[in-house]
Amino acid sequence: MSKKPTDGAQERPGRFKQIRMVAQVLRQADPKALPIVFASAIGTLVVVILIGLLIGQLWFFIPLGVLAAFAVGMIVFGQLAQRAQYKVIAGQPGAAAAILKNMRGGWTVTEAVSGNRNLDMVHRAVGRPGVILVSEGPRSRVGPLLGAEKKRISRAAQQVPIYDVQVGDDEGQIPVGKLQRHLMKLPRNLTKGQVSELNDRLQALPRSMQMPKGPMPKGARMPKGPKPKTR
Repeated sequence: MSKKPTDGAQERPGRFKQIRMVAQVLRQADPKALPIVFASAIGTLVVVILIGLLIGQLWFFIPLGVLAAFAVGMIVFGQLAQRAQYKVIAGQPGAAAAILKNMRGGWTVTEAVSGNRNLDMVHRAVGRPGVILVSEGPRSRVGPLLGAEKKRISRAAQQVPIYDVQVGDDEGQIPVGKLQRHLMKLPRNLTKGQVSELNDRLQALPRSMQMPKGPMPKGARMPKGPKPKTR
């Protein structure tokens, strides 16, 4: 008698099936992407084999070239897939929150701590750099939101650095695809214990709004970035 899978134990697609699904999305988003992946892999294989011919150890460099080609191909594939996913969610309300929630490094993200009826919003991320307020919306409208939220949390944050980042396409704003990289470059000002204490103080603050409803990439699975170096 076969057992039916429970809700928490549903089958997930295998590794190769996931890669195939991502490849299909990538091909639709950018027809040139997969040829670039294959070209980079084949180019790596050719270079490694040529090195083996020059030094007379072809028997060793052929399997090494296959492994190197696979690694390079997967790296290029991952980067192009990441760009495609950023392109899909760019401009949607909550796109920045989707990226923040999928970052590695012990970040605590609170979505839409502030916002308005135009779906401009401010998200709060707490991590080793301190408090980062990330806005979504036109520069002319999100400035007051960021200023008001920074003032609201300044007493609870005490001496902790508070950064504000505007995500968007206006001059001086950061494109959604570069948000993760930008945050990873911030200095590590706090220890893990200080981050935990800061989170407790900020979580005690009342929320000024709920996340607005609409076409949001809440379930989007974003590629995870590198882990920040610990001190």
